[in-house]
Amino acid sequence: MNKYLRPLFCLSIAGFLSFSLFAQMTRKTPPKNWQNESIEQDSVYGTGSDKALELLKDHSYTPIVVAVIDGGTYINHPALKENLWTNPKEIPNNKIDDDKNGYVDDVHGWDFIGGKDSDIKQENLELTRLYRDYSKKYINTTPDKVSKHDKKDYERYLKIKKTFETALDGYKKQYANLKGFVDSVNMIKVALGKKDLTPTDMDNYHPTDTGMAKVQRRLQRNFARFQPFFKGITADSIIVQFINKALDSYSAFVKYQYNVDFNPRYIVNDNYTNAKERYYGNNDVIGPTDLHGTHVAGIIGGARSNTPGQQEGVADHVKIMVVRVVPDGDERDKDVANGIRYAVDNGAKVINMSFGKGYSYNKKTVDKAVKYAEKHDVLLVHAAGNDHQDNDTTDNFPNRKFENSDKQAHNWIEVGASDSKGKPASFSNYGKSSVDFFAPGLMVYSSVPDTGYAYLSGTSMASPCVAGVAAIIREYFPKLSAKQVREILMKSVTPVSFKVPEPGHADKMVTYSDLCISGGIVNTYKAVQLALKETVK
Repeated sequence: MNKYLRPLFCLSIAGFLSFSLFAQMTRKTPPKNWQNESIEQDSVYGTGSDKALELLKDHSYTPIVVAVIDGGTYINHPALKENLWTNPKEIPNNKIDDDKNGYVDDVHGWDFIGGKDSDIKQENLELTRLYRDYSKKYINTTPDKVSKHDKKDYERYLKIKKTFETALDGYKKQYANLKGFVDSVNMIKVALGKKDLTPTDMDNYHPTDTGMAKVQRRLQRNFARFQPFFKGITADSIIVQFINKALDSYSAFVKYQYNVDFNPRYIVNDNYTNAKERYYGNNDVIGPTDLHGTHVAGIIGGARSNTPGQQEGVADHVKIMVVRVVPDGDERDKDVANGIRYAVDNGAKVINMSFGKGYSYNKKTVDKAVKYAEKHDVLLVHAAGNDHQDNDTTDNFPNRKFENSDKQAHNWIEVGASDSKGKPASFSNYGKSSVDFFAPGLMVYSSVPDTGYAYLSGTSMASPCVAGVAAIIREYFPKLSAKQVREILMKSVTPVSFKVPEPGHADKMVTYSDLCISGGIVNTYKAVQLALKETVK
């Protein structure tokens, strides 16, 4: 699972359903295209793209390519297939590199985590990969045996080891807790001779076993919590809709993401230690993990049909290039760097990156790719993350700051997530000096495989909203550089004057100026107005 997509089944040991999930489930569903609406016209803190495009309807434009670097995109979705980038120099499926760019049959993009016969789905976290690598060298080492040259690395290993083992132990316990709960519910069914359990069944149940009594109380608490919102709620409905999904997730953590014995890189068959290697992978841009990327792509450039109630992308006249580098787990720096370079070399003017992680293996390689994009005037838009953490003080990769340097990229936009009422999403990362502004990211409606649509939440949704806004500016004002586009978006935000809860701390009220550099939420209409002024100077 991409951690930048807010999971709708986030569970806690204490009660089964976390407060943030409960809040989402009980929140009134916003309009399907609220992310395109505006505070000025609709009293909704959307991007304002509808109002901006109305202003631009008589202006000329130059269609641009927006790259979606993600886990894959379902390119046959009716909302996307007409808006896909198609490599004009590549003949489909002839197994020849017609355009001589090093990638065979890259018709709609490229997959850097695929091999000759299959694609990577599950992966380790970067934390796990680092722990595995460091352990090979230091697992039998004691502090008194460490050389001065290795001391810094050894200290990092000890920190990584503690973090890794604590997290793995926690997920094992959570899995065991929930699995034990499900087993106990099944035992109660047998004891009562019931195929399912209702609130009434639990009220009339008188267990003699303390363990069963505990399960009864947990079920009763959650029945009471959700009965006003779910008709006919039962134990099975809770287990099927929420607990089983959490069990699958925790199982994946243990089996794949935190498993040092699991390493699927052999599928790609590259020399992973060679960061300069670029020509590997395959042309399967859909892959086995296309939910996230399909939703992201639809937010940026889903077909604008002008049909009431139909999902529409933020931007018009864009072509979506698909670059697959993100598995269920952490992306690898080498793939991210190559994904950026591929997008730049093949004509993208905006790149959306709705992914991230807490550790980096080779940040310099990514930094070089970011500089390459900056040199070629390509704008990078990145999701801030969903850990309700302060990115000013907590590591979050990739980022605009160059390693071992005071310099940073000027073609980079970092985006937090907000809701339709202008409040930051409770899960969103923030940063007074590291996050540029916020954008719609809570309950955003967009395309999902195969032909469906769904509401999803995350800074993963906020980032493509901004990528769409940036695309509008770049297509209607092509003379503006990536740096100028960022500056315009920064200057044109909707300032939020009222105080809001700090993400992760509902009782702490702050201003948007405490959460991001600009102190506001992206505003396409105001950005277009500013761009019009800039271009007539």
